[in-house]
Amino acid sequence: MARGAIPLDLLLRAYRNGAFPMAETADDAEVGWVQPHVRAILPLHPFRMPSRLARTVRRSDWTVTTDRAFPKVIQACAEATAARPDTWINGAISDAYVALHEAGMAHSVEVWSDSTLVGGLYGLRMGGAFFGESMFSRATDASKVALVHLVGRLVRSGFVLLDAQFENPHLDQFGAAAVPHEAYMEMLDAAVALTPDLDLFHAPMTGAEAVDQPRHPTTQAS
Repeated sequence: MARGAIPLDLLLRAYRNGAFPMAETADDAEVGWVQPHVRAILPLHPFRMPSRLARTVRRSDWTVTTDRAFPKVIQACAEATAARPDTWINGAISDAYVALHEAGMAHSVEVWSDSTLVGGLYGLRMGGAFFGESMFSRATDASKVALVHLVGRLVRSGFVLLDAQFENPHLDQFGAAAVPHEAYMEMLDAAVALTPDLDLFHAPMTGAEAVDQPRHPTTQAS
C-alpha cells in the first residue's frame, strides 16, 4: 500500500506490467496495486452490442464528446450513488489521472443532454491499448452510450486492446472475455508497440458511425 501522491512514472510502469491502482474506499488515504490473475478484455473485433442499445445509440439526441470535461467525469465516477455507495477512486488516484490527462495520456468520453453531463467514462492510453477505468450514468443507458462511442473511436483510430480489468455482469453483455495474465501480457506487448491515429479518436462521430464502425473496422495504427 502507498500513501500520498502517485508518481506518474510509477503509474505508467504499473500498467505496462499488468497492474493498476485501487483504494479501499474514496476516503481511504492509501492506494493498493492490483495485478489480476485473470483479466477482463472487451473484444473490439467484433464488439458485441445488444440490438436495443444499438437502436438507442443511433437515435439518441445526446451529444458525445471526448476530453471536454475530464475532471468532471472522474469526479462523477468517484461519487457515491444508491447502487454504488462507495468507489475505489480516492484523491490520489483522481489527481494522478487528471495529471495524465493533462499530459495527453488519459482520455474521457462525455455524454451531454444539452449542457448537462449525463454520463461518461475515462481511461488511460498506452500505444494501441486503452485501459478503461470507470464509467458513470445519470440517465438511462448514458454510460453504455459512452462505451459504444469509445469502442467506435478505438476501432476507427487503430487501437487493438480494450482492457476492462475485472469481469462483471454489466460487461458480459458486451462479450467480455477472461484472459489469463500471461496471455494478457502478450496482448499488451503487441498493443503498446502500435501508434493509433489520435486525430481520428477525437474527431466527431455520430451515433450511427459509433454503431457501425466496429462492424466495418479500418486499421489506422502503425
